[in-house]
Parts: sequence; structure tokens; C-alpha cells
Amino acid sequence: MADQCHFLEIHYSLRGRTLPADHGYALYSAIKKQLQQSGGSDLPSDIPSDLHLSSIAGVPNGEGMIYLNRASRFRLRCPINQVRTWYRFFQNQVLDIQGHLIRLVQPRITLPEPSRTLAARLVTFKLEAIDHQDVPRYFLESCQKSLTYLGIQGRAFIPSDPDGNLARRTIQVKGKKVVGYSVVVENLNAEDSLKLQWHGLGGRQHFGCGWFYPVKEELDAA
Repeated sequence: MADQCHFLEIHYSLRGRTLPADHGYALYSAIKKQLQQSGGSDLPSDIPSDLHLSSIAGVPNGEGMIYLNRASRFRLRCPINQVRTWYRFFQNQVLDIQGHLIRLVQPRITLPEPSRTLAARLVTFKLEAIDHQDVPRYFLESCQKSLTYLGIQGRAFIPSDPDGNLARRTIQVKGKKVVGYSVVVENLNAEDSLKLQWHGLGGRQHFGCGWFYPVKEELDAA
């Protein structure tokens, strides 16, 4: 596993119009299919554990779709020694995401930025056996245990959505709805901030879950 200080981000602009709002698993599946079809000797046949993928932001239409705009990006994180491989693989790649075609263009490589506060749109843990009203408490306990395991000093909380309710989120994986929450982690030093951006929290990270970013990015995202 790459050291958390030795990874970079690659951002791609997009050519396309729409995506399903819940597209994390479909995006993963489309990338996996392209890898399997590429047959490149320097490429794996499956998405490796140290390639971290983000879901794509857009403008929701309220009917399960998002419109892509100039701020929409496909983002990934990978160890520095893999940047060349993934930069070339994804450049101009056309992905079919449940019938929605997007082309990845104009890649740029960026350094991850440490921030005292990080946010993730969706974090999931396996909590199926817990009574519904207790889920937020056990969920936050799982977050804190994971932070402790990673040696990260920080405080996790579930933010509220625009209606004032806890920011509960779902993702469809193989036809099954998985429930989680948005998460914010405060009071991070620079080293722990980079560590959290690399390792994330919870499961299903290949589907965009557990992807943490500096909260200032929320001002730029649609």
C-alpha cells in the first residue's frame, strides 16, 4: 500500500451531458470492463486496491439524474509510481455508464491538499443488524474506531442536509440499496489530513464511497 504522502490526484474534464445520480457502482463496472478489454501488458485486469475513485458531481434534476457542467470532474488517486500508467489509460477514454456516454479529456495532475476539515459525500459500514434509530450512533462509533485504527486524531460527525435532517445517503450495488451518511472530520493536522484522503473510511471505496476532500471544494461543486 502506498504511503499516504506519496500519492497524486488526476482530474479529468468530461464530455457528456448526463449521468445517473447514483452511478458509483456503474462507473466502477465501466472502468473494469475497459481494463478487461484493453489487454495492455502494463495494466491489471481488475481495478487494484490502490486506485481510488471518486463519483462525479453534477446538477441534480430531482428525478435520479444529474446534468454535467464545467465543474464536473472524474477524479482518481493513485501512488506516484502509477501516475503515468493511469494518466495514459484514462485519457480520451469513453465510458458507458448505464447508457450514458462520457469522454475523459484534459487530464491534469494535482497534489493532494491538506485541510483541517475534510468531508465525504457518502461513507458506508456494515450495520444491518442494528435497530434503525441507533444506526447514527453506531455509525459514528465505527467512524471513530476507524480513525483510531489509522492513527488519525480528528472528530467525525454527520452533517445535516438542506432540510435539517441527518445527511443520509444511499448507493445501489448489484441491485441492493446500501445506506450510509455524509461525514465531516474536523481538527486534522496536515499529516492526518493526507492520511485520511488516502485511506478513506468504510467500505465500497471503489464505488466512490469514503472519498474525503477539503470542505472548500463544496463551494466549487455543483
